[in-house]
Amino acid sequence: MEEIIFHKTPLGSNDKKIPHAEMASGETSLDIVEDHEPDAFYFRALERQNIFLNKPQIEAVRHIDGPVLTLAGAGSGKTSVLISRTGYLINVNHVAPGNILLVTFTKKAADEMKNRISRLPGLTKQMAYAVQACTFHSFFLTILRHSGFRQQILGSERAKQITIKQILKKMGLHDAYQPETLLSLFSSYKINLKEMPDKTDAEKEQKQIYQRYEQWKKDNNKMDFDDILLESYHLLKQSPALLQSLQRRFKYVMVDEFQDTNVLQYELIKMIVKHHQNFFVVGDDDQTIYSFNGASNYFILNFQKEFPGAQTVTLDINYRSTASIVGLGNKVIQENSKRRKKTLQATKKADAIPEYCRPQTTDEEAEMIIRFIKREVGEGRREYGDFAILHRTASSSRAMFEQLILNRIPFIPYSLKDDSFYEHWVVKPIIDYLRLSLNPRDFDAIEGILPTLYINRQNGMSMINSQENTQMKKYPLIHLTKSPDLKDYQRNNIKERIELTKELKDEKPLKAIRQIRKNFYDKFLEANLEKTSLHKENIKETLDELESSAKRFDSITAFIRFIDDIVKEQKALQSLSKANDANAVSLMTIHRSKGLEFPVVILIGASEGILPHSSAIDAGRLEDVRVDKTEKEKALDAIEEERRLAYVAITRAKDEIYICSPAYYRGHKAEVSRFFLSPYSLKKPGKQFVKQNEPASKRTVIAWICTSSTCIAWQQITSNEDAKLDNKQCPLCGSSMEKGNKSI
Repeated sequence: MEEIIFHKTPLGSNDKKIPHAEMASGETSLDIVEDHEPDAFYFRALERQNIFLNKPQIEAVRHIDGPVLTLAGAGSGKTSVLISRTGYLINVNHVAPGNILLVTFTKKAADEMKNRISRLPGLTKQMAYAVQACTFHSFFLTILRHSGFRQQILGSERAKQITIKQILKKMGLHDAYQPETLLSLFSSYKINLKEMPDKTDAEKEQKQIYQRYEQWKKDNNKMDFDDILLESYHLLKQSPALLQSLQRRFKYVMVDEFQDTNVLQYELIKMIVKHHQNFFVVGDDDQTIYSFNGASNYFILNFQKEFPGAQTVTLDINYRSTASIVGLGNKVIQENSKRRKKTLQATKKADAIPEYCRPQTTDEEAEMIIRFIKREVGEGRREYGDFAILHRTASSSRAMFEQLILNRIPFIPYSLKDDSFYEHWVVKPIIDYLRLSLNPRDFDAIEGILPTLYINRQNGMSMINSQENTQMKKYPLIHLTKSPDLKDYQRNNIKERIELTKELKDEKPLKAIRQIRKNFYDKFLEANLEKTSLHKENIKETLDELESSAKRFDSITAFIRFIDDIVKEQKALQSLSKANDANAVSLMTIHRSKGLEFPVVILIGASEGILPHSSAIDAGRLEDVRVDKTEKEKALDAIEEERRLAYVAITRAKDEIYICSPAYYRGHKAEVSRFFLSPYSLKKPGKQFVKQNEPASKRTVIAWICTSSTCIAWQQITSNEDAKLDNKQCPLCGSSMEKGNKSI
């Protein structure tokens, strides 16, 4: 088996010192709480249940009245604090269980809270049941039900998308919008308590769709999850008596995962705690990574402004990861300026340290990781279930996904939706054009490309099918030219696309895809950009990833066969994804991994343009209607959130972490991510990265340069062995390379 090369520091770093976190003292309640103290009985009872709290945890548990912000670093035992404080309120301060509200974000977390509360010393099951441990939505839904709201909950995303599709169809906009894009847009305005704008034509159209969606829910006695919170907000604003009864009952309110709170949730909770202010929140601003869902670290950073005199407790002892993993996390996140300062201590020592690799491409990265996992499992050191492979975006997992399938390694693609990469709405029309080049009578493919001709799918297929019944054509798409509703340019487009599919048949798939993009597809997507939630750069990234996949194949036939096999295998994975005890590799986005932990984490794509993502690097120049910030502020905030993503990825690892940084991405040279260079830099943080448009001195080097006119790859010649070679194959496009000079 080919050797797998990992390094102790990232290539390009100039400091070889491995960061390690300081070791925590190891003191617990056994040492801190003396027997003569009035609450010692409770801590002794916790200890008998093997719950040993450290000093800051004890401080948080003992806090009773008034607001408190508990900064819970990664792996610092925040759930133990919430549970133990609940028991402390009941056992030591004699608070009635029914007066306690404990709110979290997921049903799974809420159920775990209830289960652990029921096992606390001094509590009966009846007392534990009286504590309101629930999600935001379940708590406020109960309030609505008691207030006479009888709407059925429209909880299924698929059901909501079908409803939006029906509305679009009635409005003649069936192919104009992606339903998930619209639903995300509607949700954003609701949770931020804002009215939808209607200045541009697109905004007016979107607002009309929104109004029809709201009317449909009203007519059908439905409400979605956002409506639960929004209706509750309006209800409490309009019903002072109801609000006062909630304020009197819930005298102690606790919120878990406070960094994930959005504006609407925060406003609701503030209404309940307004008078007594016994408000205990637990969160970590360093793990605020859901800004696209309305979460903001602003609430943690400004907690004392909202609640003057609030106490702050910092849980800074990590029980999950080794000292070197915690140390790396500390070094990475300390570069952020908008954060509460904290440095985590560790409790676990280990010989293993974070390791780094620098593959040439994402495909080589995937192959290298597969060999590594096979070796570790084959030699008995690990099981498949020990590994988590984390990636920044859905499209950046394409190569990894395929290699796992091709090598028959059991894995669970947690972030996978119903569609594979090749069925993504951005990718599928191009695949359909490739299919038509092989079989012009592929009617599913014909239906798939109709929106790119600005023709309604249903109307177009109805026309084609009716004409086919009269006269079958080798190229059924030509039937559409007879439609009296089409404009001349549309008829010309149809004829041009038919000719294009004829030309593509014998081309290599990479060249065919580039031709489709250049001729019309990139312009088509850009023209419809306002109707999608994706940035222009995200769309380009997805299509560039498609090109990376296609370049491995010599014929469209082989590429399509490969795609069909991958899609088929992906369908078979659905059952494995539901098996909680499956011994399988976890493949997921960093966002999806938050709150989880794994013995071994492999972070892929730790390169500039992937992490930090290109959309974040360019955030200062991109329009964002949700925020009112200067270019500088937007750029800083975007990069800091990307750094938090890197921090979350690091702190998922318990024993080992491997960080891979592809040297080429989307056909361009990609530097190692700044997030992983900065911990190993002797220079002042942030200064080692060349700014865009900043002049730099140049020098000329001897290099291998790709001969393809569409490829920009080159490699510096650094050894005699390399210089003696007569020819070399380009690692990106497979074309031949020739020796030449390169200015760098």
